[in-house]
Amino acid sequence: MVYLLYDMLLFCVALVLVPSYFLLGFRGSKTRQGFRERLGFYPAGQLSCLKGRRVIWVHAVSVGEVKAAVPLLRALKQSYPEHALVMTCMTLTGQSVARKLPEPDLCLLFPFDLSFVVRSVLRRLSPDLLVIIETEIWPNLLRQARRMDIPVILANGRISERSFPRYLKGRLLLAPVLQNFSAFSMQSEEDVRRIQSLGAPVSKISVSGNLKFEIQADPPAPEALTLIRQGLRLPKDVQLFVAGSTHAGEESDVLDAYSKVLETEPNLVLILVPRHPERCPQVAELLLARGVSFVLRSELDDYPRDLASGMVLLVDSMGEMVRFYSASDVVFVGGSLVPVGGHNILEAARVGKPVLFGPHMENSRDIVKLILAAGAGEQVAGVDELAQRVQFLLSNSAFRTQMGQRGARVLEQHSGATRRTLEIIGRFLQ
Repeated sequence: MVYLLYDMLLFCVALVLVPSYFLLGFRGSKTRQGFRERLGFYPAGQLSCLKGRRVIWVHAVSVGEVKAAVPLLRALKQSYPEHALVMTCMTLTGQSVARKLPEPDLCLLFPFDLSFVVRSVLRRLSPDLLVIIETEIWPNLLRQARRMDIPVILANGRISERSFPRYLKGRLLLAPVLQNFSAFSMQSEEDVRRIQSLGAPVSKISVSGNLKFEIQADPPAPEALTLIRQGLRLPKDVQLFVAGSTHAGEESDVLDAYSKVLETEPNLVLILVPRHPERCPQVAELLLARGVSFVLRSELDDYPRDLASGMVLLVDSMGEMVRFYSASDVVFVGGSLVPVGGHNILEAARVGKPVLFGPHMENSRDIVKLILAAGAGEQVAGVDELAQRVQFLLSNSAFRTQMGQRGARVLEQHSGATRRTLEIIGRFLQ
């Protein structure tokens, strides 16, 4: 009865959303893109790469989860080369990043969680295993997979402090859904406690650690770094401040800090990377209103000269964050000056860069504690403190280097999540 009510609710929502999909589509929005795919309709030949092969289906909701899944995808490809890897994402930006990865054989948009849709998709993909990254709980998908004897593993699982109270309120409905998982591979003991209190069977839960500690992005060699900086049109002697994964309301704060830093460190360029590239026109308007000279990443190759000090490189593309961080002197990670919950600070640490972030890091509390305890990063309260710390780090090369090295060591010390997750997966694929 619960699943029937859930299907009816989703169907009612669809009756509202479907017309808007088509309306937005006619207006040129990307929202309509992949609509048929979300209903489980695939063009002839789209699934041909799966013919005659066993399948592992990995689902990651968006960009952050896709990046977190990379170490596991590599391990799966090496351990099970006969299997085809199918990756699904909820968002178009997540799918765009996933399509650039070499490991997935096929990247699709995640289907609507209507029972008849997910049943059709499961039949067509016929996976040996479904791996869901972090916290995606879709009742119909889980129910239909269990009915078809398809194991489902929650990998890199976490229940954030912000979402936990909401889950608790729905525990009576959630607990039966969690029974459909075959295993829970959680990031920490606290995540174990939370998923257990929501009704997950104790016998299915284990701690594997955080896959984000194992993202492969070693610092480039000096000659490679020189080429990266040349490709970004950076003069030899200019310093680089990178603000990655910023959100609405945050770019203004970053620009305020940048302006303050330029007063004492004038030989500086800012690379500004909005979390969602489609917001770049809004950010461009902000830069124009402030009189800040900028170049779009997509137009950089045609720019007639190197970037001058005080300029901004506004990134309207995806998939280059590691290159930007590698070339940087100081990194700020966004989603943290505004109440979004923060984004991955380990990407900068992996390439040995000092990382700054704001007070809103609820999505990564354990990681923040480790980074702060190791002296590998600093948390700032707002614009003034961000400007002060950027100024200090730019003017103290030795301290900056030591801070970055500590971050790289933190990742080395907390490796092993991929191996432990792979061991759990192996129990269901043998």
